[in-house]
Amino acid sequence: MASTKGTIAILTGGGDVPGLNPAIRAITIRALREGYRVVGIRRGWAGLVDFDPEKDADNTDNVQVLSEAIVNRAGRTGGTFLHTSRTRPSHLPRERVPKHLSGYDQKVNDITKDVLKNLERIGVDTLIPIGGDDTLSYGKRLHDEGVNVVAIPKTMDNDVYGTDYCIGFSTCVTRTIEATHSLRTSAGSHERFLVIEVFGRYAGFTALLPTMAGAADRCVIPEHAVDVEHLAELLTYDRNRHPSRYSVVLVSEGARLTTGEGMSFEGHDVDMFGHRKLGGIGDKVAAALKEYSPKYNNGRRIDVVNQRLGYLVRSGDPDALDSIVPMAFGNLALDLILKGRYGRLVSIHKGFYDSVPITSVTSEKKVVDVPKYYNTERLRPIYEFDGAPLFIMTAD
Repeated sequence: MASTKGTIAILTGGGDVPGLNPAIRAITIRALREGYRVVGIRRGWAGLVDFDPEKDADNTDNVQVLSEAIVNRAGRTGGTFLHTSRTRPSHLPRERVPKHLSGYDQKVNDITKDVLKNLERIGVDTLIPIGGDDTLSYGKRLHDEGVNVVAIPKTMDNDVYGTDYCIGFSTCVTRTIEATHSLRTSAGSHERFLVIEVFGRYAGFTALLPTMAGAADRCVIPEHAVDVEHLAELLTYDRNRHPSRYSVVLVSEGARLTTGEGMSFEGHDVDMFGHRKLGGIGDKVAAALKEYSPKYNNGRRIDVVNQRLGYLVRSGDPDALDSIVPMAFGNLALDLILKGRYGRLVSIHKGFYDSVPITSVTSEKKVVDVPKYYNTERLRPIYEFDGAPLFIMTAD
């Protein structure tokens, strides 16, 4: 059926999570039935960067026309069949500028004017970026440039400001709980501490929620620097009260210690959004726990099972919630488009679907409200639920 209302383009940027394909499916099926043409921009913003405007250029790696058959095949799977990247068109290194573009000779270049031209060449009337605050911050930039943008929040860390829920978070929590319970057998067999490093650069939701669900005894989150000796005292207390003589702590990758060393990084390379790859805080915590444990265990050292979950929590198929919420978000996006309400971010607020201005994405960071949700003395969640929504911690 020929398009009567124009073209909607969808892209997924940043890290992959389960739930992206269900979102793409929901948008595409609804849009096609409403009379739109739908295209997928491949590899996040990279597809708009690399699009070659020459008449006979092969752009199959950059743009894909979407149909019900295509999205139905992918809609029940994890990851993103449109692929993704951490490309940032406003901060593009010189060596990353496509050969067919000229006039960009700075070390870092803003090629937004060519991105705008490419959107016009592809015939895009409305753009739906699905991503975290990095991906969506550039979506806001395009909105400021006059592009019709409706955004969908995706991040395993659940840290996009303006919404209580982001696609991928529930599956991450589910996987974290499952993996932690599986690792208990080794910790218990050897009577050790179990230290598990989980994702969470600035926000500790992915450590706090599983701990609240009983996956761990304590958790360490980025929002509060922790004294590891105090953690060793608490974990020793937990271990000695447990019949199998082990205890568990979840540590966010962005966690900080009171020693003042800051975040722990794998190397010095940064992506286009200025982020260095995090990793190693679990190792530091594990080593320190071994060092301090004799003080609280009658002079005897307690060894550690130390595991970094990494990509295990963002791989595979989506759980139930990350199959349902993306479907709802996709339909909400179409509702906004049909009403001509652009520059919006679909959202959930206190358990209800809604939308907020896309400017919310860049207004401030969404992090754990420590006084409200985290007991800094006991290094565990505060268990108060009266009037709270399903996932407890809101974006207020």
